[in-house]
This record gives sequence, structure tokens and C-alpha cells, in this order.
Amino acid sequence: MATARSAEERAVIRVAGDGARDFLHDLVTTDVVGLAAGAARYGALLTPQGKYLADFVMIGEPDAVLIDVDASQAAGLTQRLIMYRLRRKIAIGDAGLSVVQIWGDGAAEAAAATGGAAVRDPRGAAFGWRVYAADAGAALVATGADVADRAAWDALRVAEALPEPGTELGAESYVLEFGFERLGGVDFRKGCYVGQEIVARMKHKTELRKGMARVAIDGDAGPGAQIINADGKPVGVLGTVAGGEGLAHLRFDRADGELRAGDAVLRRIG
Repeated sequence: MATARSAEERAVIRVAGDGARDFLHDLVTTDVVGLAAGAARYGALLTPQGKYLADFVMIGEPDAVLIDVDASQAAGLTQRLIMYRLRRKIAIGDAGLSVVQIWGDGAAEAAAATGGAAVRDPRGAAFGWRVYAADAGAALVATGADVADRAAWDALRVAEALPEPGTELGAESYVLEFGFERLGGVDFRKGCYVGQEIVARMKHKTELRKGMARVAIDGDAGPGAQIINADGKPVGVLGTVAGGEGLAHLRFDRADGELRAGDAVLRRIG
């Protein structure tokens, strides 16, 4: 049976106008010009130095694009988009929509039952569907699915190595170190966007020495815990933890064998 939750930690921005797609296409890490109405793409906005600012799911409308983003980033992202807009006749603001996530067996049928706009999560089949509705509670009831809490979503994220802002992604993050290419969040064929030169250089001219990995955890450890190796050298930081596993940002050349975060023992599993 499908599982569903109201994603109260998400916000939805609408970027509307004839030039909305071209505007976003010039800024973000993935193709927006080709985003069809009713389809979704994953992407990010970076600094000119190629560092992370925000990541989001974009949904095509006939003359607009919805941006499904972490609520903690919504105001800052809106302000930055307005700054980049200059004199373009593009409206940018709150879409007045809530997000319901649905995954598991029967997710497509459950999403269709809500009556809201439903799209497949573009980051992978395991993440199911995302529904956009004015009333999240009514949409959630309409799914007929088992209602899940945030912990269930975090467990799925850990199992599928999906980072989120705050626990994994921050101001010093480079998106290629966090699986954005695997998740469809970077398009190397689209041409220029903010931070593109740095991302391209990391892809084509260097080997990533750091990155996100899944770890098995024996003991108690939480997000932000420093990870050390058997020699006592720091190798990374722990992110989300769920059910004896977690996500960690690691320095690969030091992250072999048994690792520790406080009293917990860690082992890299992916």
C-alpha cells in the first residue's frame, strides 16, 4: 500500500510570465526551457563560486514554473530570483500550494485520487509522486494511503542517498559531492548557468576526493557529529541518521575501515 505525508517543511514559489523558463534556464543547474507542462525536474541555484544556495523540484505549468523548495530557503531564494530578474516582466511569489509526498505500492493511483496537480519525483522512482494542492490535509485524506511521519521520509532518503539542506547540504557544499548528477540535478549539455564553470571543472578536470556516502552505524550518533578513522584523523561529518544507517560527507582517501563518531562505530556501505 502507498505511504503519504504532508511535507510541511516545503514551500512552493511560482515564477510566471512568457519568459519564465528562459529566465530560470540561465540561472539553475538543469534544463528548464524543455520543461513541459505537468513534468518535473530537479535542480539547484549556486553561487558564482559554484557553491550551494538552494535545491528544488521544478514543475512546468503552461506559462509558469513552480519551484518546490525547503521552506527555510523560500524567502532567500525568492529575493535572489527577484534580484536576477532585473526588468523582465516576470512575477515571482508564493504559489499558495502545499506539498504531499506519496511513495510505495499504488503511489500513482493514490496521487491521482487527490485531485491536485501530481508529478513523479524527478530524483528517482523510489521517491514516488509529489502532489500540489491548496489544502494538504484534504489531499492527504484523498490519497487513501497510510500516513507517514518525517522519520519515514528520512529513512527513505538515507536508503536512497538523497541529501537535504541543513543536515547534508550547506553553504560550503559542492553539488557534485552530494550526488546531484545521479539524481538528475545537473545537466552538462545545457550551457551556462550561475557557477557552471566550477561544476564543469569538477566534473571533467578533477577526481572528487570528498563526497556523500551511506554508512552503517552501531551506537548513538547524530547529525553534525565529527567522524574520525582508526588513526584518529577527521574524515567527515555525519548527516541524517535513520534506523542504524546514515548519510555522511567523507574524505574518501581517509574513510576506509572502521570509523567512529563519538562512541558510535561506523562503516561505509555505499
